[in-house]
This record gives sequence, structure tokens and C-alpha cells, in this order.
Amino acid sequence: MTPVFLDSNVFLYAAGAGHPLRAPCQALLTRVGNGALAATTSVEVVQEVMHVAARRGRRDAAAALADALLALFPGLLSVTPAVVSRACELFRGHTDLSVRDALHAATMLENGIDTIVTTDRHFDGLDRLRRIDPSRAGRLRPPAR
Repeated sequence: MTPVFLDSNVFLYAAGAGHPLRAPCQALLTRVGNGALAATTSVEVVQEVMHVAARRGRRDAAAALADALLALFPGLLSVTPAVVSRACELFRGHTDLSVRDALHAATMLENGIDTIVTTDRHFDGLDRLRRIDPSRAGRLRPPAR
């Protein structure tokens, strides 16, 4: 089964303070950790998570969170020249898509992934991708055995 791609906000909500999405994001990561859900992410997402946590004055937490993501996802997807080229295409064609989101979408497309778990609605405008809000991610099916 093709894994789902987890956006940075899933990890930030899971690790953050009280928020309505904290518990759903934590439950989602528990499912990933115990093998009940096939998921992946990219080196760019880990960098983004570290950046946001560090910007909030949580340097130690930023490094610890990155270490946890490396342990949970030992095969992080890379940002390659092909990904950057595709990101440029997406960025040009979708004026509401940020550079970072274009990189995430291109990483997914270059790796044959069509589903992203994120709160970011900018992904809704991309034809070949399906966005699932973390609050609804409990409905995702486990990997085929």
C-alpha cells in the first residue's frame, strides 16, 4: 500500500500545547509507530518542524523532535533536483501554493504518493493529490498485509 505523506503541522500539533488537533495528531502518529498506518514524510518536513520549534524558542525541543522523526521515519524522502524542478512547475501553476508546499507536493508526486495529511487547504487545489485533515485521519486504512 502506498503510504500517506504527513505534513509538518501534524507533528507540530502532536508535540504542541493544548489544541483540538493535538489528540488526533498524536493518535495518528501512534498508528504509524505501531504499524497500523503506512506513512512517510520528507527531509524538508523535518527541517520545517525544527525551524518552527526553534523559532518559538524551543531549540532543545526542536532537536529532540527531529531525532524522534528520524527514528519514526528512517527512510525520509529526499528533495532531489527532479523534485525541485517539479516544485517550480507547481509553484508557477498554483499562485496560492507556497514554495514549501510546492516542494512537499512535488516530493509526493515524484514518489508516487497521492494522499497528504495536513490542515493546509492549499493542497486542495492540486488535481492529483488528496488532502485529509488530521481530525479525519482516523479513517485511514491500515497497510495491506
